[in-house]
Amino acid sequence: MDIKGLDYNTQREPLLLPEYGREIQKMIDHAVGLPDRDERLRCAKTIVKLMETKVPHIRDNEDYKQTLWDHLYLMSGKQLDIDWPYDISHAEQILTKPQPMPLPKDGIRMRHYGRLVEELFEKLKQMPAGAERDELVRLTANQMKRDLAQWGHGTIDDEKVADDLARFTDGVIQLDLSRFRFDRLPAPEEQVKKNRRRK
Repeated sequence: MDIKGLDYNTQREPLLLPEYGREIQKMIDHAVGLPDRDERLRCAKTIVKLMETKVPHIRDNEDYKQTLWDHLYLMSGKQLDIDWPYDISHAEQILTKPQPMPLPKDGIRMRHYGRLVEELFEKLKQMPAGAERDELVRLTANQMKRDLAQWGHGTIDDEKVADDLARFTDGVIQLDLSRFRFDRLPAPEEQVKKNRRRK
């Protein structure tokens, strides 16, 4: 169905910086087509003031005016011929994507526990016995149980946590399940209610 006069965004040219909106883009396109250089500059200054009101949090940056002029340059398709009040030679760097972060080469033995818990295993192996190590054992065991509950790997029983803790600390840490008490995990329906309250 084609209704005359209706104009959908899907039919329009995509915006390079959509946070400024289509009206700003139309103003920039108009400024590019102006015949007089001084008039183009006056128009560009007005557009930059409007751009600043569209994205007010940009003022949090020290060099926000430079950023606005860089954005104007890019949105004009590098076609706006004016005496630029700021250096726009580095404007295209805004559009470059960062390099992907390298992942650690050594694999995580048990992904559901994650790297931080594995680092705790290493720390527990080297710590001398005492109250500090006992507290770290308690925190680590409870985190392991929460991780098992979250990732749903089989049964979430205390013996599995004790077994994994002993295995990954090379037998240094042995949980006595007759004396050790895990923190109470919320039931799945309690967690759902808690998440609903946050929204």
